[in-house]
Amino acid sequence: MTLDDIETPAVLIDLDRVDANLARAQAYADEHGLRLRPHVKTHKLPRFARAQLALGAIGITAQKLGEAEAMADGGLSDIFLPYNIIGQAKLARLAALAQRVTLSVTCDNATVLAGYAAAFTSPRAPLMVLVECDTGAGRCGVQTPQQALALARTIATAPGLRFGGLMTYPARDGEAATDAWLIAARALLTEVGLPPPVISAGGSPGLYRAHLVTAATEHRPGTYIYSDRMQVAFGLGGWDDCAMTVLATVVSRPTDTRAILDSGSKALAADLCPLPGHGRITAYPEAVITALSEEHGHVDLSACADRPAVGEQVRVIPNHACVVTNLFDRVYLMRGDVVEEMANVTSRGKLT
Repeated sequence: MTLDDIETPAVLIDLDRVDANLARAQAYADEHGLRLRPHVKTHKLPRFARAQLALGAIGITAQKLGEAEAMADGGLSDIFLPYNIIGQAKLARLAALAQRVTLSVTCDNATVLAGYAAAFTSPRAPLMVLVECDTGAGRCGVQTPQQALALARTIATAPGLRFGGLMTYPARDGEAATDAWLIAARALLTEVGLPPPVISAGGSPGLYRAHLVTAATEHRPGTYIYSDRMQVAFGLGGWDDCAMTVLATVVSRPTDTRAILDSGSKALAADLCPLPGHGRITAYPEAVITALSEEHGHVDLSACADRPAVGEQVRVIPNHACVVTNLFDRVYLMRGDVVEEMANVTSRGKLT
């Protein structure tokens, strides 16, 4: 199968670029004595998770319980879930998953922690719980090192739980503030006999500055495997590092300066990034995808010297690869223009 055999829109993954991205990240981590626990939300494929482990990753990160269950079904056995798990049904699923894999989770409040303590009561098989810390990103997480200490103490006193350490998703370009926060928290915990075994940071934009967070013992990058237009805008490599493209077809040229692709928000997603438009058309980099309706990509060609014809296939580097992955049932794994494998996206839609 070649590109001519693929119906559009479709997701293409350049395996040579994937291999290079994974090898570069692992070499960096090894150089700096940092453990990698890659986030699978970007690729959602056990195949790539196993490749990351083979290179030296210590385990994987999955954002949602359903995603973790699908990875366990795919043979992955060490999974970190950095998300507050709430509700009896989900806690029952969490307990069942803990029977299958080495599992760790996070919490940032007493309600979530009480749920874990009720679902896990045996000291013979404790659930490892890390405290999520807001070190500047303004998402989830305790707000101060003192609050981290209070939660850690509660975890340590629950018979079926084990204090696993600290976790954060840092603000972009916030390595110094993150490091100071984590160092302070580590000192407080160590002083009372609860030194954090793991201090986990994450994110792809700051992947190659991760060593500046000196308190961290592991890093959880996700998008680095594919990269995307957003990552390039943030400084993570260049266009030649982008392994994911959406193959689209020009279905209309209503005017000389406008083209319409068969790929709208249901194929390219609607996420924005610091660069204008909704993706980069690799063969026509001056073109701007100005708008997306559900099934139409609106392209301004006014800056292009050459312009695509109706029926022409183009490849689009999306703004945000992770969202695009979740829009397709399968992806085409390519070597050059030849399809090496068609892979089902087994964690697609696993939002609960």
